Amino acid sequence: MIQNEPHIIELNMQKIAKANIWLTIILMIIFFILNSLIHQHFTIRFSFLDTIIFSLAYIVLIALHEAFHLIGFMIFGNVKYKELDYGVNLKLGIAYATTSKPLRNKAMKRALLLPFWTTGVIPSMIGFYIDSTMLVLLGAVLIAGAVGDFYMYKELKKFTDDALVKDDPKLPKLYVYQT
Repeated sequence: MIQNEPHIIELNMQKIAKANIWLTIILMIIFFILNSLIHQHFTIRFSFLDTIIFSLAYIVLIALHEAFHLIGFMIFGNVKYKELDYGVNLKLGIAYATTSKPLRNKAMKRALLLPFWTTGVIPSMIGFYIDSTMLVLLGAVLIAGAVGDFYMYKELKKFTDDALVKDDPKLPKLYVYQT
């Protein structure tokens, strides 16, 4: 039995943007220092070409971040391809991935965090391994970019794994129906 009134989890985009900026700065500094300590050198060399490559890689990884949400919906929530949607909300300045199918809370939490690992942690680890400051910093930016996903995850932890979660198709908002 599903309750009539859902609990609404809504992102405060101004608060998330501020947290993202601070977390980006902090992680970039920590990751740069950590990479420098691992490889015994403290140098930053970014050419104009590096800046272009960084920017393009950032755009590609943001698109992949959203694609991994979609993959998470399919893998963890058994969502069919036709029940998925993605795009960019220019008014809010965000890329989004959504599903029209309500998911169990356990599946939604997994789908929320999948991009953190695939587009943030993995590039960072590769960057540390091959001594690529650019990859390390790119990973830091993308890890910080998952701050909204972590906020929603934290809020979803308050509900049972069997609760149904409906993703809002236009806004960064979840509707949670406790079963």
